[in-house]
Amino acid sequence: MELLTLESLKTAARNFCSELIVTQIHNLYGVTDGKAVGTYVESTFNQYLSSRYEYTLGSAALGIDFPGLEVDLKVTSIKQPQSSCPFRNASQKVYGLGYNLLIFAYEKIDDHSSLTANLKCQNVVFVTKERTGDYQTTYGIKEIIRRNGNKDDVIAFLEERNFPLDEIGRNALAERILQSPPEIGYLTISNALQWRLQYSRVIQVSTAGTTTGIENLLV
Repeated sequence: MELLTLESLKTAARNFCSELIVTQIHNLYGVTDGKAVGTYVESTFNQYLSSRYEYTLGSAALGIDFPGLEVDLKVTSIKQPQSSCPFRNASQKVYGLGYNLLIFAYEKIDDHSSLTANLKCQNVVFVTKERTGDYQTTYGIKEIIRRNGNKDDVIAFLEERNFPLDEIGRNALAERILQSPPEIGYLTISNALQWRLQYSRVIQVSTAGTTTGIENLLV
């Protein structure tokens, strides 16, 4: 059995979704709980992969689904494409989550005659870790730097955006930003005990196919 690589993961995701659309799923008929749908898709995708490839299965301790490839799988409804992820530190909004994302955005269709559900992946998006920062934050920082802003400007910006940091933390992050400016991120990341990630923009950008590091595997 061959080893799972990033490329074979992307190919498998594409093929899995084309099989998923023709699968009649009795357990999900009438189910409106996104978590139940997500759990189903994640477990069946892992079954699909494990019958074809060798790879390290993620765990709660490791924090992401494919630690060997630095990829986390996110399954979300196309109606409201969002999910949560663990909060590690405030700099994730600037420099990204620290791992790549594979996002399945599905539409669920119930068939009332057969009492089954179908799941159609409308978008399957791969986002490199450099692009997983918060859009408004990274865009704002780029603008400050473009206008020759200094450390005080960056600190003021972080304060305005209610970054979950104390004064020392803001100071350290501002210095890092000026020394090593971030890439533009394409997620919307809301402050909470867990980050709330929203994917509408990254899906939109992926469909255009013009941004490095963001790939719609179905286009």
